[in-house]
Amino acid sequence: EVQLQASGGGLVQAGGSLRLSCAASGFTFDDYTIGWFRQAPGKEREGVSCINYNNGNTYYEDSVKGRFTISKDNASNTVYLQMNNLKPEDTAVYYCAVDLLGGMTCTPYVAHYWGGGTLVTVSS
Repeated sequence: EVQLQASGGGLVQAGGSLRLSCAASGFTFDDYTIGWFRQAPGKEREGVSCINYNNGNTYYEDSVKGRFTISKDNASNTVYLQMNNLKPEDTAVYYCAVDLLGGMTCTPYVAHYWGGGTLVTVSS
């Protein structure tokens, strides 16, 4: 059974940092992509950053480039999202999800499984 567990959200002031974790289990595929997505109130869910577990290729949404870093720990099957210089517009519920085909489009529409969300609130 595929399981994704997201954690690490919280309340932080603008300019601060948080690290999100996504613990993945139940995968039997050789090539897949895990990504972080977010949904702010009244907005559609969007892709923030994705990483291909096989080749390590990464994708970042334009607004987070230079501030967020996605990484993976193969030993623990965990994907991290280090978020620095957070801005109030980063406030959202963050979800991790897996694309079992290993694609890098990083859109919610290609995700096969979702983890629960973790709330990130950035105060100004």
